[in-house]
Amino acid sequence: METPPPWRVLEFYSGIGGMRYALASSGVRAEVVEAFDINDVANDVYEHNFGHRPCQGNIQTLTAGDLDKYQAHAWLLSPPCQPYTRQGLQKHSADARAFSFIKILNLMQNMSFPPQMLFVENVVGFEVSDTHDQLLAVLSTLNFNTQEFILSPLQFGVPYSRPRYFCLAKQESMCFPNSSVNDKLLRTPTCLTLNTTRTQNSYDQNEDDLEVVCNPIRNFLEAQSIGDKECSAIISDFKEADECTPIETASHDYTVPLNLIERWGNAMDIVYPESKRCCCFTKSYYCYVKGTGSVLVTSKNLKPVPKENLEMSSLNELGLRFFTPQRGRKFAFISPEFPFSGSHKPQTTVCHAG
Repeated sequence: METPPPWRVLEFYSGIGGMRYALASSGVRAEVVEAFDINDVANDVYEHNFGHRPCQGNIQTLTAGDLDKYQAHAWLLSPPCQPYTRQGLQKHSADARAFSFIKILNLMQNMSFPPQMLFVENVVGFEVSDTHDQLLAVLSTLNFNTQEFILSPLQFGVPYSRPRYFCLAKQESMCFPNSSVNDKLLRTPTCLTLNTTRTQNSYDQNEDDLEVVCNPIRNFLEAQSIGDKECSAIISDFKEADECTPIETASHDYTVPLNLIERWGNAMDIVYPESKRCCCFTKSYYCYVKGTGSVLVTSKNLKPVPKENLEMSSLNELGLRFFTPQRGRKFAFISPEFPFSGSHKPQTTVCHAG
């Protein structure tokens, strides 16, 4: 029997290639025929990783004819999240950063060869936006079935708290294996069983429960000594932002300076190698202290202690250090093999990975 040709895939908002890497890891026979991203640094990393430079430019300039020429079977889309974040203005489709995604939805309705499958990813909050309503309306018009999820790496045993919205869409002629959850928003896919006592209909999982089944952070660190020193880095000239604390100090390694701990230690999210959770890393990690990511205890033979029980003198003894792309990349992509470019600053890589 002749092997069918691989799916032709378009990757929108490609960043450094997380979607492409996941697609390759899935084992599906597929070929990314084009990627699109406006960020030149992200495209540099993408090209380094995959030998293919994405089409750089504003997606809003694309036409239905431009997309028809690829005759792609599937589209991967991770549009800008800023219009939907809980910390943002939540302007949804009125935010200029949402315009390109809305343009893509409009183009789909005018194409001669629209995609047969879509995979859309975004922040929690997208699911209650008017952009989400437009997405479902377009997919319904084009006779797609949808299955929607809010999932976190914690549900897959990865100690990283980062819930995200996902939408799977297929044209009606291509059935989902479990059609009973079509047109539903679930917080646990029915195929996922982390606990044998949990029923398949238990769609709302508590993160504290998930922590029990997570692997410790230690399992996701590089093999080097946890307390080692790495490349030098200078951090300075950062301005204060909403409820954030700028790191205005220079350091010759990734150790958290003592003066920073003394001033802002109580605001840090401190994790141990044995911890089974760390908070979400953001693009402001390594620039601001509060709410941007966790810091790691490197002093050995210390048992985890709740931060509220730590005295300041104890904080100084923890040997706190920042996560780096080498240490944190498994949290970003749930994989140890993702090849980061060594030519870019760590915070740039984390920004696009996270």
